[in-house]
Amino acid sequence: MFSARSWLFAPGDSERKMEKAAAGPADVVLLDLEDAVAEEAKPAARTAVASFLASRPEDERERLWVRINPLDGPHALADLAAIVPSRPGGVMLPKARGRADVEALDHYLSALEVSAGAPQGSTRVIALVTETAEGMFTTGTYKDAPRLAAMTWGAEDLADAVGATENRTPDGEYGFTYELARSLCLLGASAAGVAPIETIQGDFRDLDGLRRRAARVRRDGYRGMLAIHPDQVPVINEAFTPTEQELADAREIVDLFAADPGAGVIAHKGAMLDRPHLARAQALLAAGGRA
Repeated sequence: MFSARSWLFAPGDSERKMEKAAAGPADVVLLDLEDAVAEEAKPAARTAVASFLASRPEDERERLWVRINPLDGPHALADLAAIVPSRPGGVMLPKARGRADVEALDHYLSALEVSAGAPQGSTRVIALVTETAEGMFTTGTYKDAPRLAAMTWGAEDLADAVGATENRTPDGEYGFTYELARSLCLLGASAAGVAPIETIQGDFRDLDGLRRRAARVRRDGYRGMLAIHPDQVPVINEAFTPTEQELADAREIVDLFAADPGAGVIAHKGAMLDRPHLARAQALLAAGGRA
């Protein structure tokens, strides 16, 4: 499974912000051609992103991805034609309506990779799967979708799609529809065998709130989180990195099962643990190794 804790957006029309993001500790930098760029600035932005990618060492481009515009709009093909020759590590597909959109994107990428002399299949994909009402009903369709490495969700475009005046309750939490989107993304990514990635926190100054939210969604099963400001990245990286105590507990569980291979259940710190606990311990150790 593709592993990345922090996914930092950088506007594609600002070389300074792209430079700053690339120089920081984000696991993936998302050079944005969609929401961060005004309509009239998109042609210049795609040229700037392509040039920025081409100027970076090849091994660095593995972590430089691009959010293109939606497939059903007028800009996506121009975005892809501009950036694929510069070999980004991956593409974020916004407003994905289901598996068919990822398959269509795969066809476009394959043709452009061949034309550019890039290895076919080398450009990975993260799909934003809940930004449309239609997309909410297709989150379970992405198993074996080509190139798919991760899935994430969005609340702002979904609110627009359903005509909501607000997507949060008076206490600041997401309303039911948006918590449902979060759950459907998690379940869809798990069914597809790809990494589920939590959506942004818009208030980039509230780092304590970000820390609490990241810890919560990691407990639920999320593997990373989108960021809109460089200050959010260290908090996200820390939150999605297993602690030494968590790793020590996981090693104990693995060792106890290894000492008694025929056991279906073991005792650990006053609790009886079965094979699903072993699988979670092994996954946590693997995540610790990647971090």
